[in-house]
Amino acid sequence: MNKSYEVEYCNLELRFERVHIQQLIRDLIQDGYSLYWSESDSIFIVSVRTGRKLTKLRFQRVHQSYKLVGDYIIKDAKLAEWLEKLIGDLRGHAVVKRFKDRQILIENILFGEVIRLVEVSGVQQRVLYQKGVDPSFEKMTYMYNSLSAEHEIECLQGEVDAELERLFEALKSGDEKAADTSKEKLKKLRRNLMELEW
Repeated sequence: MNKSYEVEYCNLELRFERVHIQQLIRDLIQDGYSLYWSESDSIFIVSVRTGRKLTKLRFQRVHQSYKLVGDYIIKDAKLAEWLEKLIGDLRGHAVVKRFKDRQILIENILFGEVIRLVEVSGVQQRVLYQKGVDPSFEKMTYMYNSLSAEHEIECLQGEVDAELERLFEALKSGDEKAADTSKEKLKKLRRNLMELEW
């Protein structure tokens, strides 16, 4: 039996003001986490140490605010609680996968609210909950805007920044294979950006 704790957050999207990030850093330090942060023009990274693992939370700059985006695997129960509280408080979006004893519970969260809950055991799937009410006009408008080309460009730019960081690390450590892989991925991302910006 697998008793280890693991939660995967996919397609995470949370919007932050700078003051919220600073408060999050203060709260995590008060809770005993060891962490550090770095910032560039386009991204703010908070690296949180949990045991031997380092989780890098990536906040992408969007105009005057920030957006926490990406996929994260969290093996620390307390840090997972923090993320879930943020998803609820900031009315964020995510697909949350909870792994426990050969079962996976998948929550689809939209605007901080679970809209679908599915249990997966082996090859069997069972829908435990499905919200039946259609989203309001405001929610539909927000969803449309967040999936627009501008949103895709911002996400791709975040991926480019992350891949550039991986390339830098590969070049620094002399790992030519990883560097070549990063260069190929950067070429694809560049083509995707050019298509969207055209």
